[in-house]
Amino acid sequence: MHAARLLASSARPIRHPAALSRRRAAGLAPAVAAAAVLLAGCGGGTGTTGQPTATATTSAAASSSGTPAATATSAPSGGRPAIVAVTTAGALVVLDSSSGTVTRTLVTGGVLGDEVSVSPDGSTVYFATGAGCNATVESVGFNGGTATSIAPGELPAISPDGSKLGFAQEPPLTPGCVPSPADLTKSFKLVIRTLSTGAEKILPLPPQMRSSGLPAPISHLSWAADSTRLAVSTSAVQDNEGWGLNIVDTSVARFYVVPGNGVSFVPVTGSPDVQRSYIREGVFLPDGNLFISRACCAGVPVHNTSRLMWEVAPSGALVHQVAIGYPNLDHVSLDASPDGNWLLYVAGGDLYVSQGGATPKQVATGITEAAWA
Repeated sequence: MHAARLLASSARPIRHPAALSRRRAAGLAPAVAAAAVLLAGCGGGTGTTGQPTATATTSAAASSSGTPAATATSAPSGGRPAIVAVTTAGALVVLDSSSGTVTRTLVTGGVLGDEVSVSPDGSTVYFATGAGCNATVESVGFNGGTATSIAPGELPAISPDGSKLGFAQEPPLTPGCVPSPADLTKSFKLVIRTLSTGAEKILPLPPQMRSSGLPAPISHLSWAADSTRLAVSTSAVQDNEGWGLNIVDTSVARFYVVPGNGVSFVPVTGSPDVQRSYIREGVFLPDGNLFISRACCAGVPVHNTSRLMWEVAPSGALVHQVAIGYPNLDHVSLDASPDGNWLLYVAGGDLYVSQGGATPKQVATGITEAAWA
């Protein structure tokens, strides 16, 4: 679609070498105690077979297949925001959200395709770069300029009030980078950094998880409008089991997973197969609800049969079905514009945009991560 502009295109993400060192959709094999780590995808597939469909629903009984009963048609007023994205070649770019055209390149290479975030005033873009076993959170002006290093870490998410930056510090689960079994779970941390002072609050795994030897890798972060709560998506610990979405009250929480003490778990509801379904990723909407990627099913062998893009309440209850996605493709990089009128996500390297909950449209390809600017 826009292969020349975006440097690469694929119906499935093609990670550049730095991005391959991270662990999106990765799992730890049972032999973690021996530090033998295997990468396992959550959903394979070699291509898309058509546009996703969308329905306007209020029932928690939404199906994962079939013809939509109604199509959302609301179209909010206001200008269409730009998009900041990471290409499959590792470049950080600004896109026209209507055409998918690259309007500006901010960083030419080396950017990790895990998460990018734009400051509320639109002046600064936060991203991560990687080399070997190390990742660094950096920032660059929205209009370009020299990038500034902030701290070791990845998955940067700026709070809506612009005062705090959340990010993860965790080792890539690839050969040569995995800590010793005794240190593995100690290496996974959520960091909340106050930008004005540089002070940091560290939220590690709870003791019971540290002693288990199995970590809960963070895969995405999203702030609530109150700039206090964080939606923390965690990825699979083994095969495609262990995905989860926790709401962390950063003012009181001591850890970033396990309900209690400022942490609440968002349960999976609806159909199909609620017992084996999981939330692949979730982000806050301005009204306090969540935009999630709901997948089915967990287990071995990995075989996903359903991908649903839902708006849900913090209780997990379905509010609105945005789209029925492709079962064989991962649906990640979810984001909502500050006014909630625009949603985006990446499915198999293709970037989709939805206005006012309407049917998502593909606007670009060759993308690993994106966020509204």
